[in-house]
Amino acid sequence: MNAPAPTAPLFTPFALGSVTLPNRIVLSPMGQHSAIEGTATDWHLMHLGQFAVSGAGAVFTEATAIEPSGRISRGCLGLWSDEHARAFARISAFFAEYGSAKFGVQLYHSGRKGSMLKRWEARNFVPVEQGGWPIEGPSALPYHGRPEPLPFSRDRLREVRDNHVRAARLAESAGFDLIELHAAHGYLLHQFLTPLANSRDDEYGGSLANRMRFPLEVFDAVRAAFPPQKPVGVRVSCSDWADNGWTLEETLEFAAALKARGCAYICASAGGTTPDQHIELSPGYQVPFAERIKRDIGIPTMAVGLITEAEQANAIIAKDQADMVALGRALLYDPRWPWHAADKLGVPLTYAPPYRGEYPNMRSTDRLKPGATKK
Repeated sequence: MNAPAPTAPLFTPFALGSVTLPNRIVLSPMGQHSAIEGTATDWHLMHLGQFAVSGAGAVFTEATAIEPSGRISRGCLGLWSDEHARAFARISAFFAEYGSAKFGVQLYHSGRKGSMLKRWEARNFVPVEQGGWPIEGPSALPYHGRPEPLPFSRDRLREVRDNHVRAARLAESAGFDLIELHAAHGYLLHQFLTPLANSRDDEYGGSLANRMRFPLEVFDAVRAAFPPQKPVGVRVSCSDWADNGWTLEETLEFAAALKARGCAYICASAGGTTPDQHIELSPGYQVPFAERIKRDIGIPTMAVGLITEAEQANAIIAKDQADMVALGRALLYDPRWPWHAADKLGVPLTYAPPYRGEYPNMRSTDRLKPGATKK
């Protein structure tokens, strides 16, 4: 009996609980600012649907707010109502019927970075009198020229936690396969973690254990509200890239606490707390974060950060630096990136049924082979 042909590591399946990704390629959440009062539109069906049939292993929505005041802009997606869940269910149904990728939602609250104009309009704060909303944060520490946020009371923290629970239950009703909590890029859960945004003197500030308390409470609540067989992961900023900020060593402790609570994976990103961050960009510059967490904590990791080439992504998996790779701009530029990566790595291509049935020989060179379909 012939041995099976070797498969590039990038294209091997990966199990997260009962959810198995067909390969290790993930579409990162990317803000579209095209929702109507939080509701997904035809734009989102097109944007996400194209990646459902791209050959990727998993596709995430953009950061999706758990309450209206948790949005970055009025155009951000939300998941606090049945209407939102029904709109997402339409997209989930497309994934189930036509796609091979698993469908995930990234849940978040913007905290002190909210009430902004849409990204393509400007990066300006929108005050209440011009249609914005009051912003809140762990402490009255503003983000780069924006107004001071109102510090969260304990009652509001319970409300925000409960709104994460509501969003998790709506995510299940909408048909999502997995949830990612956004504790990175300077948004609310990250704000609680970093001393650059959290100067509280109660049980939610000060020591590392206290700064981790609210993010861990939110994780516990979401994990309990989502079906146990479905994964809940967390995206973290592993470093603030700034003096006196959040560090990789603190990230390792946070990751260990998340692992003990049933976290399925850590997506290892960085930055976002301050515009004074100092980053030296290079291909795969954040991959060492994922590698360190995977090695030291023993939890699956997702690598991000200027991963653009098939050989580069495949090497990350082959060297056991991470279990998954997440691409953003590279997939926007080339929505068939997984097809082209498979081609480069000598892996059979996977097509949606309408493509597979009509065009079994998709590569241009395949048309030259004997028996190729002529069109």
